[in-house]
Amino acid sequence: MNLIRKGHGHTHRGVIGVESAIVMIAFVIVAAALAFVVLNMGFSTTQKAKTTIISGLSEASSSLEVAGKVMGIACTETAQGCSTPYLNATGIPLRIASGGDAVNLEESYTQVKYLSNSIEYDDIYIGAITTATASSLEGGFDAGITALSELVAGQNPVDGGLTTGTYAFTYWSVSRGTQNAILDEGEHAVLAIGWDSDESTEERPTSLDKMRVEVILATGASLTVERDIPTLTHLVTDLG
Repeated sequence: MNLIRKGHGHTHRGVIGVESAIVMIAFVIVAAALAFVVLNMGFSTTQKAKTTIISGLSEASSSLEVAGKVMGIACTETAQGCSTPYLNATGIPLRIASGGDAVNLEESYTQVKYLSNSIEYDDIYIGAITTATASSLEGGFDAGITALSELVAGQNPVDGGLTTGTYAFTYWSVSRGTQNAILDEGEHAVLAIGWDSDESTEERPTSLDKMRVEVILATGASLTVERDIPTLTHLVTDLG
């Protein structure tokens, strides 16, 4: 009888062990499934956070930067006999910021705000000069000087029309030879500003005036350039 009881006891213990193993395996499978779901959600959340951060950094950083000194072309007492020295035009050198994308400088994609002690404009930008839009110009520095002269004289250098007022445009000082308004990495452009030739409007900056230019692009943060106008004694003035 004792042997039978012992045999029966061993049989029950074996069944209980198998059932425990099955339950344990079920728990392991469920835990693994839950862990996979949690990890997958974590990876998805991390990827979305990474994408959001990259997008935020892209929008918070400007694709443009100042590529040198801002220069002004002045009318002075010693050079042209102006009763009050003032700036006729100025040029801001631009290039793509490190790690930035190409920038479209067409009029429809770019806005230039201008502010001084006497005037404020929401948008003075009239476009970019390329060999396609100004076939008579060779491009580069000479083209920019020619265009500035035209603008100061009341001629729109982009489309040839007449204009009065304060306007800005861009021309390429270093180009890859492409005939478009896209500023690519390795290229340099100059944002030129010409003020109203009518002295009665008093729009042209004078000595000790303040000039603030904000370049607003289709994507990314805007580029702000602010300069204090020094005492104007030379035809070409370094604005820093």
